[in-house]
Amino acid sequence: MTSCLITIEVVLQDSALELERVIEAELQKQGEPIHWAVTEVDCQRQRVLVGALLWLKPELS
Repeated sequence: MTSCLITIEVVLQDSALELERVIEAELQKQGEPIHWAVTEVDCQRQRVLVGALLWLKPELS
């Protein structure tokens, strides 16, 4: 497997739990998350930037 650093942008959610679920679901589309962190919150645009390290799915590597 190959590891990769990525950045994703998701819509800001009403609760921390829902935000975590949205982030995890979005990352799962790319591969298996090893570690991720919110790197920026844009309240005006209602967007969250997330940096993540993940194992890529074999068909994506």
